Amino acid sequence: MRRRVYVWQIPVRLTHWVNVVCIVILAVTGYYIGNPYIRVSPQEAYSPYFTGLIRFIHFSTAIVFTVSVAIRTYWAFVGNEWASWRGLFPFLYPEGRRSLKEALQYYLFLRREPPEVIGHNALAGLTYMIIVILYILEILTGYALFGVLHPESIWSPLTGWLFALMSMQTVRLIHHFIMYLLIAFAIHHVYSAWLVDIEEGNGLMSSIFSGFKFMPQQFVSDWLNHQQE
Repeated sequence: MRRRVYVWQIPVRLTHWVNVVCIVILAVTGYYIGNPYIRVSPQEAYSPYFTGLIRFIHFSTAIVFTVSVAIRTYWAFVGNEWASWRGLFPFLYPEGRRSLKEALQYYLFLRREPPEVIGHNALAGLTYMIIVILYILEILTGYALFGVLHPESIWSPLTGWLFALMSMQTVRLIHHFIMYLLIAFAIHHVYSAWLVDIEEGNGLMSSIFSGFKFMPQQFVSDWLNHQQE
């Protein structure tokens, strides 16, 4: 017997899909900016403005992505417990460390059954902590590069200090490399989410659309009793 539990609130689901769309657009346009792979005939009317259009799409999408990350960060402090920032740091408390050990045992084939959790398991939470750090670095390096092209913008004084620590080429390399890391994570993320959904039968894949997961009745009852203690 399973019980439907509302886990992912609207801001969590909304920012998740906004981030997905933004990362796809940013990756495609960003790769073009770094290595133009589309040749436009000079005879086309839009030829002189094509690269500028790609840059405009990239920077506009970057702003949307930044706002989405900011909203998700805010919700980590005001949302339900499964959206909480605490999930990113499972090693800070005993229950999280125990859950982290169980998740590692499962993925290393030392445990047959996956750990039963309502939100993310501890290993996933730890992974998302790394992803958040990559998001911040990607945003920071991106606006730093934008500030170089637009010294009159607010981003030049806000991010200019970065070039005192490293060269512009290093900043560009970091920005580009993180793109590949995020693409690799996205592939693994879809695979692991599908695997866990099949293994646990909890509707994990559909939950990011509906917000609901389906948990064992006894597990939910035990969790509610634990919350009331």
